[in-house]
Amino acid sequence: MTAITSSGLTKRFRGGQVAVDHIDLEVPTGSVYGFLGPNGSGKTTTIRMLLGLAFLDVPMPDGATGVLHRVGSLVEGPAFYPFLSGRDNLARCDSADRTADPRTAPARIGEALDRVGLLAAAKKRYRNYSLGMKQRLAIAASLLRPRELIILDEPTNGLDPQGTREVRALVRQIAADGTTVFVSSHLLAEVEQICTHVGVMRTGRLVFQGSLPGLRRTGAARVIVRTADPEGAVKVLAGIGLTDTQAGTGEASAALGDAEPERVCAELVQAGIGVRGFEVASPSLEDLFVGLTGEGFDVDG
Repeated sequence: MTAITSSGLTKRFRGGQVAVDHIDLEVPTGSVYGFLGPNGSGKTTTIRMLLGLAFLDVPMPDGATGVLHRVGSLVEGPAFYPFLSGRDNLARCDSADRTADPRTAPARIGEALDRVGLLAAAKKRYRNYSLGMKQRLAIAASLLRPRELIILDEPTNGLDPQGTREVRALVRQIAADGTTVFVSSHLLAEVEQICTHVGVMRTGRLVFQGSLPGLRRTGAARVIVRTADPEGAVKVLAGIGLTDTQAGTGEASAALGDAEPERVCAELVQAGIGVRGFEVASPSLEDLFVGLTGEGFDVDG
């Protein structure tokens, strides 16, 4: 089952520029789906389009009343009244929801504040909140009702390390409670720490989609041999069928392919190559993303 599905989703601006180019999204129900790509790759445009099209098998805009209360979202940062408290801001958000029961509002607001760790700061004015608190309040607004799907656009953008950790922990908790989470990001740390599935955007196109382990498997592993005879090692590696062999100072390497590392090492030793070190290296997530997008990603955050 999927929480979000699109087929050939495209967005063209009036000048003819294609911002989103025929993307086919499949976001599994219950997943934490990382929607990734460099800034300007079309992530936010896609999210804005999705919010006006279809969710949970219901077409939009005709089905908005029946389905949007099941979807929470935070797009391009929080926006609240600075002179109101956190609780009062949430009360205004809740009152704008025509499907919400006003009789249960105080309890639901308190529960949402508690869930994001802001209950003690409920009476504090929003303008006095830290960036991390503001972001958590925005997520609290999306949790005022039970949600099947939460969409978060760059939820840790601009946060300090502490605020970033707080938001990531909150996303993990939301997912653990059974809600599908769709997270737009350009930070690889978020992918590794919270996502189960990923979709990678490049200049408006979806260039990869699948599980995080599936993404890792797209990279070719290499065998690295540390030896005093790298040229001789390269000959042995090529002789047993390994490709893309390279010789450097004190080491030789090759694409491992389907070969068994144990057999490769044994062949080197039997050929008289002195093996000082032997390693099978897989490309990092950063290497994989750069290969997919042609651009670097922020690896910290």
